[in-house]
Amino acid sequence: MRSNIRIASLVAGAVLLTLTTRPVFAHHAFAAEFDSNKPMTLSGVVSQVKWQNPHVYVYLDVQDADGKMTTYALECNSVNTLVHKGWTRDALKKGDKVVISAFGPKDTRPLPDGSIHANARSITFADGHSVSAGSSAGEAVK
Repeated sequence: MRSNIRIASLVAGAVLLTLTTRPVFAHHAFAAEFDSNKPMTLSGVVSQVKWQNPHVYVYLDVQDADGKMTTYALECNSVNTLVHKGWTRDALKKGDKVVISAFGPKDTRPLPDGSIHANARSITFADGHSVSAGSSAGEAVK
């Protein structure tokens, strides 16, 4: 009898711990970081692709009319989502020239690495074909 109470207490404690720690693993909302009223079209060269979860990141070097180079860290959706959309790890490589449709950040300060954070919507390759970046904008865009 006593061991049944102990086991039930342990199970209840584990469930309670799981329920109270769940928000720690919550994912950020699009609207917390990005502005759907700031659409951007960026043309440049891929300098790096981070094929990782929870988001794939494409780093794009964009040169302005004055020759100044800015690197954008473009957040795409998760590896699973992109694979379901037909992406492979080799779909986008360093040196690829692309045009990326994105949403700009709410906070315009550069990230610690100096790049500008943005949310990618679609990527158009030099040959003209376009792929979805699985933007997390969802309902934020009307």
